[in-house]
Amino acid sequence: MPFLLKPIVLYIVGVILLRISGRRSIAQMTISQTILIISLGHIIVEPFADKDVVKTVIVAVIFTILLILFEVIEYYFKGFANVVVGKEKVIVNEGVIDRKAMKALKLTREELYSRLRQKGIHNIGDLKKATLEPNGDLGYELTKAAQPITVGDMEFILNKILNKQYNASNPIDLVEALKNKDL
Repeated sequence: MPFLLKPIVLYIVGVILLRISGRRSIAQMTISQTILIISLGHIIVEPFADKDVVKTVIVAVIFTILLILFEVIEYYFKGFANVVVGKEKVIVNEGVIDRKAMKALKLTREELYSRLRQKGIHNIGDLKKATLEPNGDLGYELTKAAQPITVGDMEFILNKILNKQYNASNPIDLVEALKNKDL
């Protein structure tokens, strides 16, 4: 195989193998998964372990160019991004865990509950939807009843109460009123 073609082939093989192995970031990997990734990196680079520094630098440059090229292609071609990076997978819908999706992602219930606790979610029923993102992060949407109240919500409620009690025509800006100590 020609020298310049080797890094391209090895890079594509590496992306495919990493895509197959899962979608967890380094912080979320187990020790065995981390060792697999490090070993895979070593194996991919091993054919270039050469005493010729120039060849090593060329390979490093080719890998870097391939990384940038893949990122540009992913940006402009969503189909390519779906194949190489993947897209989010729904793992909880309306408070119900999708066991089939969890199994496909090799994600245990304990890992899911741990990630939810880290996000401050202690009741699975509070989730409208939870997804495992391509980068390994947990995305979620809370049910209406579980969402925290916002300043806008408070202003709306306060204005409704004030309008009923005092027939106030000017809506209140809660943040400004609190800053000015008008309340």
